[in-house]
Amino acid sequence: MPEIHSFYIIFARMTEKILILDFGSQYTQLIARRVRELNTYCEIVPYNKMPELDSTIKGVILSGSPFSVKEENALKLDIEAVIGQVPVLGICYGAQLIADFYGGQVQRSEKREYGKASLSKIYQNGIFLKDVSSDSQVWMSHADTIVKLPEQFELLASTDSVEVAAYRAKDKSFGAPVYCIQFHPEVYHSLDGLTILRNFVYHIAGCSGDWTPAHFIEETVESLKKQIGGERVLMGLSGGVDSTVAAELLHKAIGDRLICFFVDNGLLRKNEFEEVLDSYKTMGLNVVGIDSRKEFYRELAGESDPERKRKIIGRVFIEVFEQEANKLDGIAFLGQGTIYPDVIESVSVHGPSVTIKSHHNVGGLPDKLNMKIVEPLRMLFKDEVRRVGRELQISESIIGRHPFPGPGLAVRILGDITPEKVNLLQEADTIFINGLKKFELYDKVWQAGAVLLPIQSVGVMGDERTYEQPVVLRSVNSTDGMTAEWSRLPHEFLAYVSNEIVNNVKGINRVVYDISTKPPATIEWE
Repeated sequence: MPEIHSFYIIFARMTEKILILDFGSQYTQLIARRVRELNTYCEIVPYNKMPELDSTIKGVILSGSPFSVKEENALKLDIEAVIGQVPVLGICYGAQLIADFYGGQVQRSEKREYGKASLSKIYQNGIFLKDVSSDSQVWMSHADTIVKLPEQFELLASTDSVEVAAYRAKDKSFGAPVYCIQFHPEVYHSLDGLTILRNFVYHIAGCSGDWTPAHFIEETVESLKKQIGGERVLMGLSGGVDSTVAAELLHKAIGDRLICFFVDNGLLRKNEFEEVLDSYKTMGLNVVGIDSRKEFYRELAGESDPERKRKIIGRVFIEVFEQEANKLDGIAFLGQGTIYPDVIESVSVHGPSVTIKSHHNVGGLPDKLNMKIVEPLRMLFKDEVRRVGRELQISESIIGRHPFPGPGLAVRILGDITPEKVNLLQEADTIFINGLKKFELYDKVWQAGAVLLPIQSVGVMGDERTYEQPVVLRSVNSTDGMTAEWSRLPHEFLAYVSNEIVNNVKGINRVVYDISTKPPATIEWE
C-alpha cells in the first residue's frame, strides 16, 4: 500500500474541532457541512472507529442511522467513552441510543415519523434552544421514538406527535453537557436548525469559529513545508477546481519543486487542452502538456461497456503518466486533488454507509512510481475548495468551472468511442455551455453537459429525411454531487440551444433534455 501523507492528520491536530460519529445516516455529510458553515472544523468518522478524545476535540455529535436501537444488529457505541468527556449532541438515532443506554424506553412508532413538524411546546429555551422561534418547523425522519426518558435527563421540547423532540442531561448528571434531539437540524426544512447547531458548537462546545479559508491556507502551507521538506512533488492536473487549488497550495509551499502533468486523453471538451495550459501559465505553475489522444483512442477502439471503458482510460493514463514520470529524477510525492466526499464515500460504516464508489483518483500510480501521496484538500467539501481558491486569487474561470468527470466525454458517449463521435459531442457540448454563458445561466447551475446516444433518430431537413443521432442535454443543481436536482432552465433557452445544435452540428438531428434527479438517477449517464 502507498504511504498516505500525514498532512491532514497534522492539520486536524492543530485545529479545534467537532467530531461527528457516523451511524450511516443519509444526512451525516449535511451535519458536517452545517458545522463548517459556522467556521468550525469538523471530521466524520465511523462510529466504530472513534479516535481517542484529546484536547482539540471540543464536542461530539452522534448522527442518525437507518438502523433501530432495538434491533439485534443495532450499531452500538461505547457511550461512556464519550458521555461526560466532552459536550455531546445526539441526533435522531444518536438521541435514541443515549436514551436506551441509560434506561429510557425506545420503541417502534406505530407509523414512520417523516416530514415537517413544529416544536409546539418548548419547555426550556436555555442555551441550546436560544433564539429558536415558537412553533419552529423541524424535519423528522425516524421509525423509533423515545417514549420515556432516563432519570438523569429532562425534557426540552415536544411536537404535536412526538413528545420527546428534544431533551438534555440534568445539571451535574455527567461531567459535560449532553443534548439530544429526535429531528434533523442539518436539513434546510428545519428552519432554526443552524441556530441550534450554532448554539451547540459555540455556546456549549465552546468553539471560537475562526476556521476560515485564510486560516486553512496558512496552516496547510506550513504543514506541507514540514512534511515535504526539500523533496519534489509530481501532480496530474485536470483543469478543474480541485486539482488546481491543490496545486496552488503545493506551489505556495514548495515553489518550482512542484511539477505538473496535464494529459490530453482525447476526451476533453473542445479546445480545452490549449485553454487550460494557457491559464496555468498565468499562475506560474510548472506544467507539462502531454498529447496522448492517439494512445487512448487506440485502446478504446470497439469497447462499449462503461466499466471497461473507465478501466481502459485509467490504465492508459497510468501508462502515459508513468512513462513521462520516469523521465524525471528525485520525485518523492504524488499530489492529488482528493476532496472530503471522495474520502467519505470510500469508507463503509458496517452496513448502513455502503461504499458508493471507489476512490476517484487513479489507483496504482503511487505503487508503480514508488511515491507517497499528498492530498492538501482531503478534508474539504467542494464549496470550501472554491472559497479557498478565491482566497488564493485563482481565476474565476477555473474556480467557477463546472465539475467534469475524470474519464471525460467517454462517460457521455454511450457505446464505443471514436474520434468522430468525440468531435460530434464536443461541438454540441460547446454550443450548450456557451449558450449557458450567453444567457447568464452558467453560474446558476452546478454542472452541465451533453450526452451522445448510440441510436439514430429520424428527422426532416429541407425536403429530405435524415437518420442522425440524438443528443441529451443534462444540467443539474447540487452542492457537492451527493444529491442533485435537474435545473429548471428557461424554455426559450432550451429552444435556442436545440436550434443551434441541429443547425450547426451535422450528424445530430434531435435534442432532448434530461429531467431526472439524483437519486434515483446519477448525474452522468455512465
